[in-house]
Amino acid sequence: MRTILLAHVRRVVIKIGSGVISGEEGLDLARIDSICRDIIDLRQRGFEVVLVSSGAVAAGKGELGIVGRPQTIPLKQAAAAIGQSRLMRSYKDALRPCGVTVAQVLLTRDDLANRRRYLNARNTLMTLLEHGVLPIINENDTVVVDEIRFGDNDNLSAMVTNLVEAQMLVILSDVDGLYDSDPRHNPQATLITEVERITDEIEAMAGDEGGPLGTGGMATKIKAAKRATLFGAGTAIINGRTPRNLQFLFDGHELGTYFLPVRDPIAARKHWIAFTKKPRGKLLLDEGARTAIIDGGKSLLPSGIRGIDGEFDRGDAVRLCTLDGKEFAKGVTNYSSLELQRIMGCKTKEIETILGYKYGDEVVHRDNLVVDAGG
Repeated sequence: MRTILLAHVRRVVIKIGSGVISGEEGLDLARIDSICRDIIDLRQRGFEVVLVSSGAVAAGKGELGIVGRPQTIPLKQAAAAIGQSRLMRSYKDALRPCGVTVAQVLLTRDDLANRRRYLNARNTLMTLLEHGVLPIINENDTVVVDEIRFGDNDNLSAMVTNLVEAQMLVILSDVDGLYDSDPRHNPQATLITEVERITDEIEAMAGDEGGPLGTGGMATKIKAAKRATLFGAGTAIINGRTPRNLQFLFDGHELGTYFLPVRDPIAARKHWIAFTKKPRGKLLLDEGARTAIIDGGKSLLPSGIRGIDGEFDRGDAVRLCTLDGKEFAKGVTNYSSLELQRIMGCKTKEIETILGYKYGDEVVHRDNLVVDAGG
């Protein structure tokens, strides 16, 4: 069955967690070598590979005398600054003997939330792949607070899957996959081998706790799988500590947990709006506007807006909510919050009279709107 599911895959994003390639003493070079041998094997089979690798903090914390996880943001950033070059050197040393050139790409959520920078990053990554170079992506932990605090490399890997239009995301973890309960506390826990749809029940099975070296637990991996599958990419969570597991996965072996892609994936731009572009405010809509958007597939017009929360500019993402604040969609606005304060509740023919100009009839065009975008 797995062989059939993987038959269409040509480009794969592989996310490697800190707990897979590092220990209390720093990087585990033997495990990095083992994973790199699997990557070389995949490339020889004709797959294009993009890596998203954690491990910079674990690689650098020893120089600062830190045992366990750094306790402050500045310490984490300092450790990342020391460790990032060591992490890249480890991959370079493992892959160079086989003629594989690597390239470091440091990204932040802001890089991908800005459409122009998003497209620039995409063009760079596509060019690297065209020239046979292996991109190794990490968050720019030394300068970004939110990402280093919340451990977004799992979700970054889902964003990168969309960015490079990969057909599959593989998350290498320090566990075998998703269990129906925590196997550390329940010896009877059962591994879930396949998930057709990520429901609330599936999300509830994932705990929030990460390991002593990484910042993301199973919950962030499930969220990443949800985002990737909505783009149309199958997602596998497998144990990265087991030698040759990557090879076994692409041989069609039933291992880990495989999340099937949705049948009707979101277009790349709408996926970016839903999951990558950060919303700047909320629009509170009446029931007629909500019904027109959800059931009628319509754009949002100013007449349906009853309230505005937050400050935002034209081109920013906003959440579309019911009058009681429940979000049901997300989109890119054609008007700023100041402009909408003046035209909300008005008919489209009144926009130009009130503002003296008009960008269009729609506040949020259907093409720039995603219903039930989620987190």
